[in-house]
Amino acid sequence: MINNDSCKWYPVYTNPRAEKKASLALINKGIETYLPLHRQLKQWSDRRKWTEEPFIKSYLFVRIKEHEQTEVLMTKGVARFIYFSGKIASMPDRQIDELKLLMASPYELEVTAEDLQPGEKIMIKAGPLKGFIGEVISYRSQKQLALRLENLGCSIIVNASASLIDRF
Repeated sequence: MINNDSCKWYPVYTNPRAEKKASLALINKGIETYLPLHRQLKQWSDRRKWTEEPFIKSYLFVRIKEHEQTEVLMTKGVARFIYFSGKIASMPDRQIDELKLLMASPYELEVTAEDLQPGEKIMIKAGPLKGFIGEVISYRSQKQLALRLENLGCSIIVNASASLIDRF
């Protein structure tokens, strides 16, 4: 029986376009993974089709004990762990739970690698994202909510009505 108290979520960088295969290979090894996917309409010359695409390109998340890191690295499609301040970055369970909730929400989401500057802290007071804490930024000349994922190097931008936001 795995003691989940010592397991942590780690962001993993995959080879390009190998997120789904790497996730499946990790699951087959008995490793808990989370690969955020979103529906996207793809256009080919002869047809259009809805597909499930990785939300954050070349990233997936694994929940493991520290001694299992080598097993993850030996998985086909996995390139490396993400490092922050010289050590392998881990993420709190709360952030993965928030990401899962975001992916299930009806909001239009966007990932950006831009280094967003800190702004006024806010909390969403209604809707499926109620209780989320984030920062207000000006992005593409619209007021939007940016939720930072610590230690990941990207931010998630959500279009949210000002009526749903309270100052924190």
